[in-house]
Amino acid sequence: MRDAQHNQMTGGEALVRMLEAYGVRHMFGLCGDTTLPFYDALARLDHQITHFLTRDERHAAYMADGYARVTGKPGVCEGPSGGGATYILPGVVEANESSIPILAITSDVATTSRGKYPLTELDQPALFKPLTKWNASLDDAAQLPAMLRTAFAQMTTGTPGAVHLSLPFDTQKAPVDADEIYADPDHTHFPADRQAPDPAAIEEAAAILAKAQNAIAICGGGPVIAGADTALARVARALDMPVATTVSGQGAIAETDPLALGVVGSNGGIPATRATVDAADVVLFIGCRAGSVTTERWRSPAKGTTVIHIDSDPAVPGTNYDTAVSIVADARLALDALADALEARKCTAQNGTTRAAAAWTAKQAQFAPLAASRETPIRPEAVIATLMDVLDDDAIVVADPGTPCPYFSAYYRWPRAGRHFITNRAHGALGYSIGAAMGAHVGRPDVKTIAVMGDGSFGFACGEYETMVRHRMPITSIVFSNSTFSWIKAGQKSGFGERYYNVDFNRTDHAAVASAFGVKSWTVRDPDDLRTVLAKALAHDGPSLVDIHSQSLSEAAAPVSEWVA
Repeated sequence: MRDAQHNQMTGGEALVRMLEAYGVRHMFGLCGDTTLPFYDALARLDHQITHFLTRDERHAAYMADGYARVTGKPGVCEGPSGGGATYILPGVVEANESSIPILAITSDVATTSRGKYPLTELDQPALFKPLTKWNASLDDAAQLPAMLRTAFAQMTTGTPGAVHLSLPFDTQKAPVDADEIYADPDHTHFPADRQAPDPAAIEEAAAILAKAQNAIAICGGGPVIAGADTALARVARALDMPVATTVSGQGAIAETDPLALGVVGSNGGIPATRATVDAADVVLFIGCRAGSVTTERWRSPAKGTTVIHIDSDPAVPGTNYDTAVSIVADARLALDALADALEARKCTAQNGTTRAAAAWTAKQAQFAPLAASRETPIRPEAVIATLMDVLDDDAIVVADPGTPCPYFSAYYRWPRAGRHFITNRAHGALGYSIGAAMGAHVGRPDVKTIAVMGDGSFGFACGEYETMVRHRMPITSIVFSNSTFSWIKAGQKSGFGERYYNVDFNRTDHAAVASAFGVKSWTVRDPDDLRTVLAKALAHDGPSLVDIHSQSLSEAAAPVSEWVA
């Protein structure tokens, strides 16, 4: 007869074994009083998980986000109760709204202490419920393995997203039956359990596209998440149709492809790309919510344009545009089926290569003289042009919003399909790139990773350089230093009569700050020094930083339509 006691483990031990069963090899987090039993289990057990101690729970979540984006596996982050739960929340929200699966585990006060005013008590399930795909409190240790299985299923199936588990202190110490420790291998990666399209909807869409004269595809992040680049290329070539992307959709197609149009919308689009969208008689949205930035506040494409919409979320198609055909399915499966249907038909040639080339020619005419400028402060276009020359094709660039985003979106021509550009487009919080770049490096350590930020973002996140140095991550950081929150200043200039209020701050010596953490650092004020210094930084075998004194967005010709107008 089996000894029941010898077939049990604690909740903390069960959590370690369940994560291990789901293939978790890296996790990111910050210690706290309420997490002690889980940390003790990590210390005592022989397991395959590397835990990265961060300096801030927010960046633990950003690291999990970046890790998930480059690996195709869920990212895992953890933090303590109280302030830890509130600090981790921004990264969870960004991942969830970006359809990136991360599991956030926050420890909590004991269930027996609830309502007695213990330190750090708050209603974690209520806090996380509206901001995650699924969330629960592990009040019953016996249910812990089953709840972990639910968490991984929720994260990876349908439209992926973030989930949260609250882990009370007493649950971590309570007994769990070891026989319950098993995983569903289908949920160790994403997207899992992909939904196939309705064949009738595919045929209807193919019939419309085959007869179109000037169709265009606009891809959001869905095709990148689904790994649909080959299927997308088949559809585009069957129609000779140009393919545009949102900022999040960069990587759906190599931007050197003759049918690639580049980014459209108010952040990164230019008049020539806007004109191509406006001229379309059919728009095929793929894994794209057709939100305000992509459509320039729902003006491009114009209302009345024939729209076909592919998305894994049934709530998305038809929300912003009257939709002729809605295809609720995984992007890769839908595009493969659509390619099959189109290749079996005689399709109208749509001159897509010429249309895409014309847009790139216009873009280059706008970009080239600015990139060649020797002005100081240094033009951001000069930085982009230099990076395109010195970075390898497989490099990963993680860009904060603010100064970096519009320039990378409009002008950096990505030579490969796939996940090579990461930016937080769901909520656009400053301070994202350092953490996300570290997670991306851990997930894909064999390629060069770059973190690009403004000096506002640097101030949000520079404490994590200690983490980067401790783990000797050879990430190169680039700071656009202009001593202002320049996105806001540009808005004050264009829309509020140049009334600048509470938007400027003192210039920081970012190289000196980073050096104090142990980062090899340079400052560049002369554009003629850019190539030499960036090459040195990229070649350095540890963390490096280049602080570039650059033009503010309020003074620049940034590709942001509301400022140009």
